Amino acid sequence: MENPLKYFAELSDPRVERNREHRLEEILLIAIAAVLSGAESWNDIEDYGQAKREWLKTFLTLPSGIPSHDTFNRVFAALDPEEMEKGFVAWVSSIAKLTAGEVVSIDGKALCGTYAGGKKAIVHMVSAWANSNNLVLAQRKVEEKSNEITAIPKLLAALELSGTVVTIDAMGCQREIARQIIAKQADYVLAVKQNQGLLAEQVRDSFLLLLPLRWRKKSTAATDEWNGVPVRSSPT
Repeated sequence: MENPLKYFAELSDPRVERNREHRLEEILLIAIAAVLSGAESWNDIEDYGQAKREWLKTFLTLPSGIPSHDTFNRVFAALDPEEMEKGFVAWVSSIAKLTAGEVVSIDGKALCGTYAGGKKAIVHMVSAWANSNNLVLAQRKVEEKSNEITAIPKLLAALELSGTVVTIDAMGCQREIARQIIAKQADYVLAVKQNQGLLAEQVRDSFLLLLPLRWRKKSTAATDEWNGVPVRSSPT
């Protein structure tokens, strides 16, 4: 695999000079390697570094050994998230080969292990998932699920989507989002709910107009009719 550190070359080191016991690029590389190997916490990352120390020393200097889990935590908490995202997206784009027709799913989820009560709050993430590559291309944190609508355009702006098909649930069914996807030279599939004013009805009518005339006959099996064409309404 290509060395990912070159994609983070412009990342600013938030630490003061006297506190830099470990090189920033080495902290990043150990963390990346650990996460790719299944690490899910700062303690896991430190444990990975200790277990792979001899191997890591073949290409890292490790001037103060393997950083502690607290060091990983503090450094990543202090990094500029915009710079991190820019480097991450550039790196992932270099290894994810998006082919024509690739489906990129934009979706928001609440992270497991977060909750509304106590000191923690539910953490919502909006992610772009490349189906064929089985890879998250980019993601953004939002304070609430309702804020997904503002995060989606920023997520789309960071991605190279030419030739792909972008899918988004009803939260992203917005004219500006559709225009942005088209401007990226991609196609889209957007979900529409019946509670979105007259939009669902207008979309349905537009598709019905394209049906062959031979289909335009009354049917008692239908739950609804439009101009003599049977229509089954979706429960959503």
